[in-house]
Amino acid sequence: MLELDGLERSYPGFSLGPLSLSVDEEVLAVLGPSGCGKTTLLSLVAGIEPPDAGRVWLNGVDVTDRPPERRDVGLVFQDGALFPHMTARENVAYAADGPERVETLAATLEIADVLDRPASALSGGERQRVSLARALAARPAALLLDEPLANLDAPAKRRLRGELRSLLAELSIPAVYVTHDQHQATVIGDRVAVLNDGRLEQVAPPEELLRRPASPFVASFTGGVNVFAATVLEGEHTRLSWGEHTLRAAPATVEPGTTVRFCVRPEYVLLEEDGENSLAGTVQRCQFDGRSYRVAVRPEGVEATVAVDVPPPRYEALGLGERDTVRLRLPPESVHVIG
Repeated sequence: MLELDGLERSYPGFSLGPLSLSVDEEVLAVLGPSGCGKTTLLSLVAGIEPPDAGRVWLNGVDVTDRPPERRDVGLVFQDGALFPHMTARENVAYAADGPERVETLAATLEIADVLDRPASALSGGERQRVSLARALAARPAALLLDEPLANLDAPAKRRLRGELRSLLAELSIPAVYVTHDQHQATVIGDRVAVLNDGRLEQVAPPEELLRRPASPFVASFTGGVNVFAATVLEGEHTRLSWGEHTLRAAPATVEPGTTVRFCVRPEYVLLEEDGENSLAGTVQRCQFDGRSYRVAVRPEGVEATVAVDVPPPRYEALGLGERDTVRLRLPPESVHVIG
């Protein structure tokens, strides 16, 4: 168990915390934009920097005042940070307790065929695998990963993302995985912690984070571009006044008359479907992103545009075009009141 108790660290113009977190035998993905404090958080846990306040506990032991080499924490950097004058084998052996450990990790991480290559001759994906093997060679009690896939090309990222998820799940130690990529965070993390300007906005399993964001920032940063203002008409059954429309939302504890923000993810908005929360609108634009079509629809009676993600077969069947009149439906269970 990795426990962070009230950690704080300040620099000119920026402060992290106070931040408290517990990480069990799981992967906690820390998600946030550049400059939000992700790497600072890892540095405090690893002992690279001291906190201004707060404590770091690992398996019940206070390690706050211990140097990095006595913390029993493995660290994987963005660029791999291998010793360039050593071979891959020598890099892993540097932290291993014997040659058997090197061979075991090489088999697990599928790097046996590159062990005798110089570190400088490895590809990006190979460097990351060797770096991970070196971090695991010392059998750490916790593992920290600082955007380990950031420098890889898209195919390598997709391949290693799934492999990393499986490997980290098998380690049975606390792992903290820092990234600015929402998809990586939700694929790899058992839970996701969202950082914004040094403060924790939300910590939740990926599905809860995506469907029920705790703040407008979480909603927008995790891809929920549909965030709108409305007024609560009825608290018990959560009815909202939105422009000229009345919408029903998922249950929320909000007083009538309160101005709130609500969100609905683009993939949950339905086109050409009648039912509750069904509205007429006009297509503003359609754009293919490589996986689905993002269709922007302006509902009648609302000064807003709703983004809708439509799979290619459905898009082709609908035959959508700009300025077409359509019906869009916001399923009540997918309309989340943020507050």
